[in-house]
Amino acid sequence: MLAGGPNATVPNVEGQTIWLNNDPSKPNEEYFKRVDAIISHATQKGLIVRIGMLHNSQLQYMSNGRGKAYAKWVATRYKNLPNVIWSLHGNVDNPALIAMVREMAEGIREVDNGRRLISQKPDPSPKSSGIIQNEPWLGFTQSQTWKRIDLIYPMVKTDYDRSPPKPTVMDEGAYEAGTEYGFPITPLLIRRQAYYSYLAGGFHTYGHNDLWRALPTWRAALDAPGAFQLGKLRDVFEKLPEWWYLRPDQSVFTSGGNPEGDVLHLGARHKDGKWVMIYCAAPHQFSVAMNKLRSRRVEAYWVDPKTGDSTFVSAYPNNATQSFTTPSGWEDAVLLLVAPSGSKKLRRDARGD
Repeated sequence: MLAGGPNATVPNVEGQTIWLNNDPSKPNEEYFKRVDAIISHATQKGLIVRIGMLHNSQLQYMSNGRGKAYAKWVATRYKNLPNVIWSLHGNVDNPALIAMVREMAEGIREVDNGRRLISQKPDPSPKSSGIIQNEPWLGFTQSQTWKRIDLIYPMVKTDYDRSPPKPTVMDEGAYEAGTEYGFPITPLLIRRQAYYSYLAGGFHTYGHNDLWRALPTWRAALDAPGAFQLGKLRDVFEKLPEWWYLRPDQSVFTSGGNPEGDVLHLGARHKDGKWVMIYCAAPHQFSVAMNKLRSRRVEAYWVDPKTGDSTFVSAYPNNATQSFTTPSGWEDAVLLLVAPSGSKKLRRDARGD
């Protein structure tokens, strides 16, 4: 967020405000020197930066062409950087806000000719920018669920199924160790939120209470267990052949699948049947239709979402039904069913090489 908090005119730590005289068409060069430094550091680290240029409380400053002028100025400043995505935040149900989003998106596109993705992050939750799916500037949709973990799978899956198809991100759920939800946000809940998002066909963002608030404990929060475990989630996906061809598919279950509520048991598969992934959010027994895989022989692996460690189970034919029970003592579990030709990395990890 270029300007933080409900009041965009509050100075930063160096005493600089984002605009001169509270006018977005007059950005403050001194303020943006710090923004430049942050984006430069992210570039060096190989990170993508999503720049948020609008929020509900800032709408009051953007009228009479000032919003578009501001968007064009910012887009021009960073037009040569390779690692920028644009985002315009706010209440997707507010016609005035969406009208300004369109105006600012037009200003951005005039500068970069559509080279970079633009999206709209809905706030407050639970909402999704999928309700404006037909906007031509909307490169991908974003949803926000806050503490409603039960809404993640249905909201992301709804956006995944929309037409015209666009990538979708569960952009803001509950933050690890968050203090405002009325219940503890544990590493288990962090894992559930992420796997629910991915197995619904979307992407996911992670947050920590101490980081977004910039509390004195923010450095320690960089090593929070949930953050570590989501790194393991990435490893799990990247070991699958063509993970990006994931398709949500509850029909992989012959029994035990559950896509509703807080504790889900979800299935997905490669579009051509090269693998099946199942996530159980709690200890569980279930059965799988093995003919969802195209290979005559299928290798099964359990993966511990806490550690990323994989354990070879057995090899099975791709016919009939096979029953599974999650490993004893695990809070949640991932089952991977993979053709032998695509399981080299999993097989190596299971051996401990």
